[in-house]
This record gives sequence, C-alpha cells and structure tokens, in this order.
Amino acid sequence: MAHIFLSLAIVCLLFQLSAATGIRLQLTHVDAKLNLTKTELSRRAVERTRLRVASLSSSLAASTTASTGNVQAPLHWAQVSYQIDIAVGTPSIPLTVIADTGSDLVWMQCAPCQYCFRQPNDIYDPSKSNTFSKLECSSSLCQSLPSGNRNCDGTDCEYFYSYADKSYTTGLLASETFTFGSVLVPGVGFGCGRMNSLSNSDGSAGIVGLARGPLSLVSQLGAGKFSYCLTSFGESSSSPLLIGSLASLSGAAAQSTPLVQNPNPNMKSFYYLSLQGISVGTTLLPIPSSVFALNSDGSGGTIIDSGTTYTGLQHEAYEAVKQEFQSQVDLPVADGSRTGFDLCFSYPSGAPPGSIPKLVFHFDGADMEFPPRNYMIRYVDAGLLCLAMLETGGTSILGGFQQQNMHVLYDLSGNALSFAAAQCDQL
Repeated sequence: MAHIFLSLAIVCLLFQLSAATGIRLQLTHVDAKLNLTKTELSRRAVERTRLRVASLSSSLAASTTASTGNVQAPLHWAQVSYQIDIAVGTPSIPLTVIADTGSDLVWMQCAPCQYCFRQPNDIYDPSKSNTFSKLECSSSLCQSLPSGNRNCDGTDCEYFYSYADKSYTTGLLASETFTFGSVLVPGVGFGCGRMNSLSNSDGSAGIVGLARGPLSLVSQLGAGKFSYCLTSFGESSSSPLLIGSLASLSGAAAQSTPLVQNPNPNMKSFYYLSLQGISVGTTLLPIPSSVFALNSDGSGGTIIDSGTTYTGLQHEAYEAVKQEFQSQVDLPVADGSRTGFDLCFSYPSGAPPGSIPKLVFHFDGADMEFPPRNYMIRYVDAGLLCLAMLETGGTSILGGFQQQNMHVLYDLSGNALSFAAAQCDQL
C-alpha cells in the first residue's frame, strides 16, 4: 500500500460528516452475556474497579515524577466496562472493541500478528482492505505521539502505546475506513497492532479511545461533543453512545460544570471536574477543599470516567462519607466483605424499606444529586445493603455506577460537562 498523509480534505470530511449526521453506537457491558447473579456481577465490578484505581495510583506517581524531567510517560487506562461493535476496512469486517474515555488511541489487532491475544472476531488483515494506508512519520497524528511512543527511523510511523495495567500495543500507525453504526467514515487514524497484550480483554479486538488527545476518535472526527447514557447496572439492555450532532441534552433540568485541564502534560487526556464538596442527607461534610484540589504536578483532582464502575474517593473524603452514612442510616452495620464494599448494613429479605439519606456531589456551578439506586446496592440473597463506593489514593473518580440513567454530555468545544436525569433505555 502507498504511504499517504491524513490530508486536510479527509479531516474536513470527518468534521462535516460528524457535525451533519452524527454517530450513534450502542455500549454493551462486558458482563452482559454472562449468566451471573447480581452479587457475582457486583463482585466482578468491584475487582475491576480496584484494579483500575490501583493502576492509576501507581502509574500517576511515575507520571508526575516523569513530568519533572525529560521522560514522557503518558498515562492511559485499559481496565474498562463497555464495548462497542464497529466495522473496519473495505470490504469491512465486524469487530467488537472497548470504548474508553480514559485513553486516546484507536487501535486493533492486525494480521499477521507477531504476538496477539485471543479475540472472538477474525483479526483484521490490512492486506485484504482496499482503503488501508500507512501514515508517515511526518503526519500530524504521528507527531502527536510523545517522542518516547514513536519510532521514526524509517518513513513509516511505528508506535508503542501502553496502559496503566501493563497492557500495550505496538505496530504501525495507519488510516482506514471505519463504519460506526450506519455511518461510514474514511481516513480514521488508528494503530495497526502487531504485538499486543490486553488484560481482561473480555472478547475485544482493541480499543477506541474517547479521551481529550488528538489521537482519540472524537478529536479526529472534530465532533466537538459526545454523550452517553448508561442503563441500570445488571440489565441486558445496551446504552447509547452519541457523537456529534446527536449528542445533546433537552430539558430545563440539565446542569453544567467546567471541564478542567490537568497541568501535567502526561495527564492531559483525562476528563477532570472541579468537585468542591459532598452532602449526605442535609449535612455538608466538613471536607477541606484541598482534598479535591488538582495540584500543580497533576496529582489529586476528580476524574469522570464511564469505564470505572464504582466511584472512588480520596481517603479523607471517603472516610467522611462512610462515617456520615453509618450515622444516618438506621440499620445495623454488617460484615459485607463478600461484596467487596467496606460499609454494609443488615437488610433481611422482607424488611420494610429504611430511610436512605440523599447523596449530592457539589461541582463548580452544578449539584449532582444521585438517586439511592446509584449509590446503594441491595443483596437480597445475603440480606445486605451496601454503600457502592470505594477508597482511592489522591485522585477521586466519578464512576459509571453513579452515572446510571443520567445523560452525560462532554462538550469539548465549550469545555463543559452537562448532565440530566434520563431513562437511558428509551433515549
């Protein structure tokens, strides 16, 4: 195949297509096809969240250290919860890939593989596609890779991209025609991975990054905005992912808060929010503002992420929330170690519903009030009611469970995040 650049004409086409038509995809939870009980689903989600949080904490320390020297060590995630179905190439082949708001690169496994993990679909073979083209080192997408993540000894752009959980992909940066739902998009830049490792791939062929960097799908499309609406945890129904003109909120109840940019260049892909306080019931918790502050080295702050199932709070904030719930919930505390959560109450089957205090996250300019089903999980078989939150290191994460039946809009052009309650399976 001839070497070509991602031309200005293609970029304009991508922008016009996404702005005029919009793209609609369906997010499917990685556990949707498994015949698991609610307890089993929740336990898997707890383990997945802990792995994601642990990898963030360990890699963030390395990233903030690297940012003060000459080494570039961008941080990305791979432990995620949702997949999408796309098609790639001409003629196209169907692939199931991970949708990740915590990373940028769009990539998939490519034949012939030097080292590849197992996937349910056929591995994409660029030699069988009429629309595959390698990208040269001088292309803007290649140059957007940190110098430590690209090899430009020759004309072709060779890349290496790693994740916090030690997953990685390496191969050639290229362009190809992608089909998203009913929309065909030519010239999408992607990583054609010849050596790949993906922890807990759950039947995926690669990753579509939706983060803030230039390599992500939303950046390449020039869409300006995208949204999702996550259906209730444990349901088999899929959740809509909307890109471009289809991503809009309706109704007067929508609220907005600014998206915050991390000052550390190695953390610039993540979506940060300015969390200023938390209320439980009518009590505004006495949490110092410094607990949620985004520090000059890129540590701290609050990330919103659909791929992290359960919200994780910095230690001091988590302890304050846990103690306040324990104080306000009129139920005996019980051992919930089998669930993976720290705070559980005894709630036997047939017991009358107790009074659950409301939970509100106070962001800059917006209050996100959660319904009880978004932060309390009832395990009928175990007779338990548990607070569905976990403790993290210095960075807090607003997870997908807390975003159930909430339409969340990422307005990249306006640099804001908006949200409103919604019935996601009807959106």
